[in-house]
Amino acid sequence: MRVQRITKKSIIDPLRKELPDKRLLIWESETRGFGIRVTETGKVAFVFQYRDATGASKRVTIGEFGQPWTVDMARDRAAQMQRAVAEGRDPREEKREARNAITIGQLVDLYLTEGPADRPNKKPSSWKQDISNLGRHVVPLLGDQSARTLTRDQVARWRNDVAAGKSAADAMVGPRSRSIVRGGQGTAARALAAFGAMMTWAVERKHVAENPVRGVETYKGNKKDRFLSESEVSRLNRAMVSLVNDLDMLRPASADCFRMLMLTGCRKEEIASLRWDYIDLERGLLNLPDSKTGQKVVVLALPAVDMLAALRERRTEAPWVFPARRGDGPIGGLQKDWEMVRQWAGVEDVRIHDLRHSFASFAAADGASLLLIGKTLGHRRAETTQRYAHLADDPVRQVANAAAGRIARALTSKSGEPGEHEEQD
Repeated sequence: MRVQRITKKSIIDPLRKELPDKRLLIWESETRGFGIRVTETGKVAFVFQYRDATGASKRVTIGEFGQPWTVDMARDRAAQMQRAVAEGRDPREEKREARNAITIGQLVDLYLTEGPADRPNKKPSSWKQDISNLGRHVVPLLGDQSARTLTRDQVARWRNDVAAGKSAADAMVGPRSRSIVRGGQGTAARALAAFGAMMTWAVERKHVAENPVRGVETYKGNKKDRFLSESEVSRLNRAMVSLVNDLDMLRPASADCFRMLMLTGCRKEEIASLRWDYIDLERGLLNLPDSKTGQKVVVLALPAVDMLAALRERRTEAPWVFPARRGDGPIGGLQKDWEMVRQWAGVEDVRIHDLRHSFASFAAADGASLLLIGKTLGHRRAETTQRYAHLADDPVRQVANAAAGRIARALTSKSGEPGEHEEQD
């Protein structure tokens, strides 16, 4: 047995070059209990020896030399174990418990399987977002980490890694479908929220003692509200007409979906998943059984009613107002189509959700009150919305008609500035 300062250059490299005749134990001269074990084949492992609360001598293996264990990392781990012994804990038992404890990856699977039963009021769309955030950003970077030993510092480093794009990926998930995962501060903020919700649930289920996500500062998102002008609405419509009729690059259903979003101020999923049996054309209402704010009724403006009536005449078989090109489900792939449309129209900074903001901005420009704009967009409880739409929807319909009327005129206008591609024609 030898006792000396352990370094890679002075101890480990010579022993791996000239193999010992027998197994050796070399102890650190500065960090008590820290040492290396060297086999006849040159295999080096870091160890820590101590006495437990009963006075029994025990030895625990920290890890093998090499990735990820360097001498300094192993020495730091031995110092942590020293402190654990001083506090009356047993490092070898803790290591055994950690090895048998649930991992973050296993916890994600358990949360997504059993969590919905414990969170009955959480919407399916929110669970869908959790599946994406946890599966694409948490599992790839922390899946093998023990949930019980996860620290706040590790969560903070993970947050920074997601923001830096370390969980970004671009992979084929089907014959015609790709999964593109991007990083960034906004992505990190959303993933951190999902991570925190899962760990709160894990504490309730006693899988972990505390939530290490709590207290980790999230990135503050920048406001990205963007409002369209009438000229930009016109350019967008002209781009869609050209892409559908002249170039055959855009699905007609996608173009119609974007126009309906402009004319209603609804959220993307509310229109993309719209069914004919949700629509009351006679009364000019959308009866949405589920939305971000729950069940609600949307008052339709006359241009939106006219457009839906025309679509109804053309599409009589599918239950969806905007059916998918293949299969029997609702339309998908809108984000990819929208990126093409906005580039063609020369408004690359406009998001799909900005169509909703723009509806509200047109209403405000016509002098509508914030209260009525909020009601028009459905910013209230479902039961209040339903009662208001049934008994006193005239002022709401006036706001909707005024906003949608301006948008409808812009959609048919030819006065918009041409987009970049149009100049090249």
